[in-house]
Amino acid sequence: MARTPPVETKLPAVGTTIFTVMSALATEKGAVNLGQGFPDFDCDPRLVNAVTEAMQKGLNQYPPMTGIPQLREAVANKIEAMYGRKYDPVSEITITAGATQAIITAILAIVRPGDEVIVLEPCYDSYVPNIDLAGGKVVRVPLVPHTFRPDFAKIAAAITPRTRAILVNSPHNPSATVWTADEMRQLEELLAPTDIFVISDEVYEHMVYDGQQHQSAARFPGLAARSFIVSSFGKTYHVTGWKVGYVAAPAPLSVEFRKVHQFNVFTVNTPVQHGLASYMADPQPYLRLPAFYQHKRDLFRAGLARTRFELLPSEGSYFQCVDISKVSDLSEEEFCKWLTSEIGVAAIPLSVFYGNGFDQRVVRFCYAKKDETLRTALERLAKL
Repeated sequence: MARTPPVETKLPAVGTTIFTVMSALATEKGAVNLGQGFPDFDCDPRLVNAVTEAMQKGLNQYPPMTGIPQLREAVANKIEAMYGRKYDPVSEITITAGATQAIITAILAIVRPGDEVIVLEPCYDSYVPNIDLAGGKVVRVPLVPHTFRPDFAKIAAAITPRTRAILVNSPHNPSATVWTADEMRQLEELLAPTDIFVISDEVYEHMVYDGQQHQSAARFPGLAARSFIVSSFGKTYHVTGWKVGYVAAPAPLSVEFRKVHQFNVFTVNTPVQHGLASYMADPQPYLRLPAFYQHKRDLFRAGLARTRFELLPSEGSYFQCVDISKVSDLSEEEFCKWLTSEIGVAAIPLSVFYGNGFDQRVVRFCYAKKDETLRTALERLAKL
């Protein structure tokens, strides 16, 4: 008799994500989907042409495991120009299959069974399962509710002799806060006497507004020396489905990172790498990105200001959080389902980004959408 053996799951707490649930509900109800974080507009045709040209030139076989030299050099040059730190493109830059693969690879490279890893909640939903898969112990430290600033007293209290790493994300998903230079220096000072690694998730690095600067870990020598810095071409160039990113890390860390990278993806799409390398010769697309998204942020915030939502700051990323207390008595999750079904706009409850489901009456919208999409959503939200 044919029989499928029972599976003892490694991720018992993982089920259908709220993103899948809300996107399905948005489709069913014909709602404007401001839930999941991806653009509904096309990338620059020049980028598509550059990738197409690479394909037509026959650049379709395996590239080097660490990424093609031209792209690694372009990344190193960009980091040096923007943040003042020079990474060796040969030994310290690795091209990855998106930022999510980069993060799990970094975790698998350094986290041993029983090691503790600090995550700052609310956090991106891959962090905790990645640590679980590595056999590590998740140590959850909440950011300050509503302001989402780091609480360094709580971070310091969470550090033990078993602490192996801390995950930091700025600009922050889901809250849209941006760490200041002073906060980065506080982290640098806190970690200085330890051997704790930093995984710095900087995928929204080029989406920082109102004249602020992105405070990359690369700017701070004490952090850069212990950090895996992760970024995403998909976020920067509006091609999230291409799943290409990179990691910058000191050579000893990159050696360990590449050992894992070699055996979980080996390497990354060849023509896309060539296309990106060619496209990066012009820095203007990422240098113009703050103004591009600030326009969308301001358009969206102006419309939301005419509702009963309380707007929280959107300092970076392409997210806008709002307090729903004056709009509804429903829980965050029930409110998002109601908003999708009855008003026709999908959002995401912040409670899903916490391990304990902490509900602070805040939901998240994504404004990486065409202006007409945002206006349609705002017309519907005006009913509130």
